Amino acid sequence: MASHRPRTPPPRAAVTLAEVAAVAGVSEITVSRTIRNKGPISGPTRARVMAAIREVGYVPNLVAGALASAGSQLMGVVIPSLSNIVFAEVLRGVHDALGASGYQPVFGVTDYDRKTEEALVRSLLGWKPAAMVIVGFEHTPATRKMLTRSGIRVAELMDIDCAPIDIAVGFSHRQAGYDTGVYLFDRGYRRFGYVGHDWVQDRRARLRYEGLTQALAERGLRLAGEVRFEGPSSTQAGSAMLARLRAEAPGVDVAVFSNDDMAVGGVFHCIGAGVALKSELAIFGFNGLDIGQALPRPLSTLRSNRYLIGRTAVERILASAEREREPAVVNIGYEILVGETA
Repeated sequence: MASHRPRTPPPRAAVTLAEVAAVAGVSEITVSRTIRNKGPISGPTRARVMAAIREVGYVPNLVAGALASAGSQLMGVVIPSLSNIVFAEVLRGVHDALGASGYQPVFGVTDYDRKTEEALVRSLLGWKPAAMVIVGFEHTPATRKMLTRSGIRVAELMDIDCAPIDIAVGFSHRQAGYDTGVYLFDRGYRRFGYVGHDWVQDRRARLRYEGLTQALAERGLRLAGEVRFEGPSSTQAGSAMLARLRAEAPGVDVAVFSNDDMAVGGVFHCIGAGVALKSELAIFGFNGLDIGQALPRPLSTLRSNRYLIGRTAVERILASAEREREPAVVNIGYEILVGETA
């Protein structure tokens, strides 16, 4: 499936204190005091200055004088979660790629909150890192403006379905969902069910859902049933949601899960309910986690190479300190694990 990526404009020079002051209608000293939280600043003035900072994408320079050279050896890394093993594997790739390069990673965790990400990016950029590595494309306008205008290398990971600021390293989640539908259709399944989790936090899960439904539509099919847990993925949620799907759409012959956490829960539900896996109800996941492959009947799923994504992103950054003229996309790809559940 083709995707159209608009060209990203070249970065401008860093935003100055004077630009913020002009937009806010105050003096540079007032802006400086607001940023440093020094001196008597009224509430309305502070709000006006902070709004101007967000509007123009200003990043305060926290590295001054003798510290400036040290700042160039830092690499900012922002991920959405430390508890999700997917991102732990990304970090391992980042760590191994940095190796003896002399660069030191500085980590931030957003907990899938875009405002938290904005604050982290502003803080990390304030230390003048040599580059930024960040998961996903789901930034606030202020975050995107800061990253774009920083002029440093920026690697956005896990997804390639949008236009990157500088470089995107990952794979197409929409295509992954599409290929899942084609694979299962070719294996003879016709009554598809979907079991998912929160799309607000996990945009990539929604892209896979959209790819899956497109593949089915092109073959004259639609989902026979779908349920979604309004929260983060977990084995418990996967088990509960599959029970609900079976009650609402009893004729489903294959359940596609938003990820392996949910799918493993689905397997546990089938074991507890006496449902014969594959022959009575097939289950298909996403991610290729070790726990799914350690089940008595290995999970059928699509495996992504998270380690390679993290490592490749840093290697590309280290290969060139300057942004390329055009944004670059590195497709790491994925593979389908046949398993024994679908």
